[in-house]
Formats: sequence, C-alpha cells, structure tokens
Amino acid sequence: MSLMKYQKYIYSLFLKNFLIVTLVFFCLVIIINIFEEIRFAEKYDAELYYPIYLSILNAPSLMFEIFPFIFLISVKFFYLGLVEKNELEILSTNGISKFKIITILTIFSAIIGFFILLFYYSISSDLKSKYLDLKNRFSNSNEYLAVVNDDGLWIKEEIEDNLYIIHAEKFDQNKLGLLTITETDKYYKKNSTISAQSANINSKNWQLSNVSISDNLGAKKNYKSYVYNSSFDGKIISNLFSNLNAMNIYQLHRLSNSYQKIGYSNTDIKIHLNKIYTMPIFYILMTIIGFLIINKIKKVKSKFFTIIFGVLISVIVCYLNYFSSLLGSKGVLPIYLSVWLPILILFLVCNIGLIKVNEN
Repeated sequence: MSLMKYQKYIYSLFLKNFLIVTLVFFCLVIIINIFEEIRFAEKYDAELYYPIYLSILNAPSLMFEIFPFIFLISVKFFYLGLVEKNELEILSTNGISKFKIITILTIFSAIIGFFILLFYYSISSDLKSKYLDLKNRFSNSNEYLAVVNDDGLWIKEEIEDNLYIIHAEKFDQNKLGLLTITETDKYYKKNSTISAQSANINSKNWQLSNVSISDNLGAKKNYKSYVYNSSFDGKIISNLFSNLNAMNIYQLHRLSNSYQKIGYSNTDIKIHLNKIYTMPIFYILMTIIGFLIINKIKKVKSKFFTIIFGVLISVIVCYLNYFSSLLGSKGVLPIYLSVWLPILILFLVCNIGLIKVNEN
C-alpha cells in the first residue's frame, strides 16, 4: 500500500475522531448552558423554547474557546484506535514512523485550524451577536442603542416618553469628553440640546462640567456644572462592548481603530485579535502534545483515563493562557508577548518531545 493511502487513512481516522469529540462537546455545552438559560427564561417569563434556542446560538462561540482541547483529546483517541487494532505496528513495519504520523497530523490540524479561523469564527461571532441581542430585548426595560465609530461614542436611550441621543468625542473609563445630549419626544421633535466640556459618569447621575443648554426656541443658558440622569454609567457602557466574541475579525479591527480615535484603551481587543490569529498554531501544538503524552503513557489503554488526563492538561494550559493574558491587559507584559508566551512555551515542549520521538 502506497504512502499516499496511509496518509488518507490517517487523515480520515483523525477527522472521524475529531468530529465525534466535537459533537460530544457540542452536546455537553448545550446541556450545561441550557440550565442557565432556563433560569433566564423563568426570570423574564420567556417562552419555553427560548432556553434551547439561546443555548444553540451561544454554543458555537463557547466551542471556539475549547477547540484546542478538542484537538488534544481527538489525537489521544486516534492513537488509542491505532493501538487497539495493532495498526501502529503495521504502519511502523511499512516505514511510517511515529514522527511521520505526527507530521501528517500537524499538517491536517493546520488545515482544520485555518478553516476554523477563516469561516467558523465568523459564523460563531454572528450567532453570538444574535444571542446577546435577543437576551438584551428581555433584560433591558429601556430601549437603547450604543455604538462606537470614528466620530466617537453614540448612545440612544429612552427615558419615560423622551428620547436622548448622546454623542461624546472622547471616552475613557468613567469620563466623557466634548459631550452633546439631544432631547427629543417620540416623534423626534427636538426639545433641548445639552453641550458639555466633560462628564463624570461614575454613576448614573452624570456630573457635567462647563455646560450650555439650548431649548427649542434657541434660548441658551450656561452652567459650570449640571446633573444629567441617565440609564447608563461608565461600567455599563464599557460592558456593552466587552463581549468581543460577538464581533468578527473585520468588526474587531474597526472597533480597535475607533477606540484609538476616541482615546479609549484597545488593549483587550488587540489581545483578543492576537489570540484568534494564534489559534491555528495552538491547535497544531495541542495535537503534537496530545500525541506525545499518549505515546509516553501508551500502556494505559483506558479511554476514561485518557479523557481525565486530557482535561487536566487542558486546565493547565488554560490557566497559563489566562494568566499571561491577564498580565498583558494589566500592562505587566507587552500585548504581543502576553499572547505569544504560552505558545512559545508549548512550542519548546513540543520540540523536546519531537526530538526524542525522532531519535527513537
């Protein structure tokens, strides 16, 4: 049998295990998430089908976070499948070494990884956006619209029977700069316009400074300070844009540029983007690590033990990623180093393991 046929067999066997593990994790994510959505539906008296619908919308985004560990567990089952059927020895006698198998799996993992990056992530972010929009319809009593673009921060909120359109050219944590608040009725007939040099939005009672108020007749009054009662504060506004998983790569880049123009920190977006870009490499490294680990403990044929050990390794890697990202967001580490440091550590571990496998 030619080398090409062996490659096709390895590809198909790994893909089969990958799809099975992915399906199992997808079902588990929906089941676990559905309990939270049931509590949400009960709180807002939503229809019975909403928990299932919301769970399905949210599941792809959650799956994107655990794909590296799916690769790790998939390669473990792939290896055990070869051992159970004595196919590992057959491959070895036909000149297919373990190092060649790892090389084939690495290439295939890279192909799957780029597919996930280019197509899957866009779909999952779109579904996540719909998921959040649907939940916001229930959980927010006031109608609102909030967006950041090149012109600054825009908010539309409805308080009682009036609409307030808020525009700020600068936004930094709990402060707004160069602020304009336009008050209209429900027919969009302007009642008044409030202009302020700055605003402290630490609470929902915004403290405006150097204020000018114009009514619908054109009369203007100036104040050194003024209190505007909003439905938002700095924390709420920040949280409106905090779920970066609801944006595709193009939207993330646009938001990052907009943040820069209004003086708001785009560190979290840069870290998130770099994490997305490193995912195919992450998948490759987790595939190699999974193969090296199961090869090292090949005498253990228990699939249950394989899953438990895989989960343990996944948790360690997850905490390494989280801790490194936290250092990056706090400014302790440079942004790029905080994302790439776990990758570099895993790369070194893989190199050491591959050298030993190649020597054998």
